[in-house]
Formats: sequence, structure tokens, C-alpha cells
Amino acid sequence: MTLYLTRLIPHPSSRLAQQELGAGTSHASLHRRVMSLFPDGIPEQARARFGVLFRVEDTPRGSHLLLQSNQPPDPARLPAQYATLTTLPLDALLDALEPGRTLHYRCTASPVRKPGATTRAHYKLPAVVPLNGTAADEWWHRQADQAGLKTLTLRSQPVDAARDRQYPADTTRAKHSNRIHHHRVRFDGTATVTDPDLLRTAVLSGIGRGKAYGCGLLSIAPAPDPA
Repeated sequence: MTLYLTRLIPHPSSRLAQQELGAGTSHASLHRRVMSLFPDGIPEQARARFGVLFRVEDTPRGSHLLLQSNQPPDPARLPAQYATLTTLPLDALLDALEPGRTLHYRCTASPVRKPGATTRAHYKLPAVVPLNGTAADEWWHRQADQAGLKTLTLRSQPVDAARDRQYPADTTRAKHSNRIHHHRVRFDGTATVTDPDLLRTAVLSGIGRGKAYGCGLLSIAPAPDPA
């Protein structure tokens, strides 16, 4: 299966694009915009069907969207003058993975732990506990190990949580909604490949929870081998 990586750069004149990719955006709205780039008519699990993972990247030139998918997104499905899209296949990068290869990585993920029922009751904890600082770094090391990577360097920084409200289709918006909150941390650094197959699976599937809300996309790129 071919994977594609797309960079979506908002058009400077598009207030809609700037709004949808800007701080404080509705992550559910951004998800709908991302999915609008793919064919209609998929009744369930369309994100998984098209292998869609994405995140917003803040750059000196403004916010861009990185989008990974198993088929190229269709720029004709965007509003006029919304953004420019550049899409490249990832086959060469993924085929070149081998044990011992050094990579740069980046992943904005939602590091959490889920305490057991007894621990929750004793300490009055929520069902999902967000992790920060050293605890978040330890979470990343575990995820990297499971993804076929041995972490060499790590920089982590919190980013704004993905927040939204989800309204069931069969109830009124005014009275019924589920609050969505995905704690997020960006992890950057270098690592060596320990298991290429596990790494390809992690790139394909993403890491952690909140994938419909801009979490979990694992980006990798070749790096010089350490001296």
C-alpha cells in the first residue's frame, strides 16, 4: 500500500483557511475539512479507510497542515482559493528503513494513562490522566520502543489541547453533547531503527489516541548517523 504525505498551505487571502488552521480552531471542523478531500459514500470509519492522519504545523510563515493518507487527496474538493497542496509518495522512505538507521522524528501525540478502577476510586482520579514533563517523556520512550525506534534525543513541549463538542445525531444540540478533550504534547528528536516492520506499522497507524483530532501522525526523515 502506498502512503502519501501532503502539505496544505493556506492561501494568504483565504480567511476561511486561516481560521480553520489557526489557534482555537474547532478540531471537529478541521477533521471534516480534511475528510472532504476524499471520496464520499464511505458509511463508517472513513478516516481509517483512507489511512488519514494529520497535524497542524506552526511555521514562521503561518500554520500549515500535514496530511498522510493511502490515496492522494483531491485539491479540487477544496473551496476556491483555499490552499495549495503538495503531495509526495512515502514509498522510497519506508522501503529504505533498516535496523541501525538514524532518523529524525516528530509526533504530536496525546500522552495519557488509564488508571485501574481501584486506583481511580482510591485517589479520585478521572478515567484518563494526562501526562506531562518526565511522565510524558517516559510515555514517549515506551511508544517509540513499541514502534521499532530506540530514542537517541528527545525534546518535548506541550501544545494546546484539542477541544470540541460532539453532538449525537439523534438528539438536540442544545441539550446533549459530549465534551472532547485531547491533551497534546509534541515530541521531536532522533532515534535509530530497531525494527523496520514495526516502524512502518506505526507510521501507517499513528501513535496514541485522538487521531481524528490532529494527534498521532509520526513523521520521520533520514538523519546523519551519530559519530
